[in-house]
Amino acid sequence: MKWLQHLFDFYLDASVHVALAILSLLLATSYTLNIPVDFHLALFLFFGSISCYNFVKYGVEAEKYLKLTNSYHKGIQLFSFVTLFFAAYHAHLIRRETLFGVVVLVLLTGLYALPLLPKSRNLRSLGGLKIFIVAVVWAGATVYLPVLEADYELSWDVGIEAVQRALIVLILLVPFEIRDLKYDAPDLRTLPQRYGVRKTKFLAILLLILFFLITFFKDDIMPFEILEKGILSLLFLIMLWRTREGQSKYFASFWVEGIPVLWLGMLYVLRNLF
Repeated sequence: MKWLQHLFDFYLDASVHVALAILSLLLATSYTLNIPVDFHLALFLFFGSISCYNFVKYGVEAEKYLKLTNSYHKGIQLFSFVTLFFAAYHAHLIRRETLFGVVVLVLLTGLYALPLLPKSRNLRSLGGLKIFIVAVVWAGATVYLPVLEADYELSWDVGIEAVQRALIVLILLVPFEIRDLKYDAPDLRTLPQRYGVRKTKFLAILLLILFFLITFFKDDIMPFEILEKGILSLLFLIMLWRTREGQSKYFASFWVEGIPVLWLGMLYVLRNLF
């Protein structure tokens, strides 16, 4: 059964799981804002997330990404180029306004990995900025892109949803920041490096409270939304309680990244119940 283990590891290492999480957040927007999600946008985001995420994950420098020598990583590289092809195909089938939003997010992602300032390797190397860049990109991709594609009004509720989505991503990133504490370079100045594990988890709890409370600032609240956000907040609390430096191999990369998928399933059930 070793081949199943290798397949599962490739599924995680090639960023398919994280792409599925991003796709789940995109589809969640359909429920929370009651708008349709375009088929081509969904597939573009799924395939594009794989290639972009692998670029950042394995190529903080472009040359390193394009000249991998390890055969396993070469397999990931080839897979990434195939998914990039599918992403490009679906990209030309979405609206021009949406593509403009995509360009902005791609540029921000590129600046995250490529040199920006003479004394700074990239935006990731600017202390503490990493998780905020990721949160903004994920929120833009999973909230504003479907809104633009549906030609939906950029309303107050859309803004609230985008803020909540960014908060979700910030909270989801905490287990990864804590997991990588002993590997990250000191100059990255991640939250656990600057404030320690305990204070970082406390900050995440404050963000979680904010995430739940701003639901009540929406103009139109779906019948199931308070219950859904409450259950999701409970899941995040359990996740934070279980988070530690010595994590199991798949805690962050599978279980934590799987929370958006679980959230989408919960939204589907609750919407049908209510």
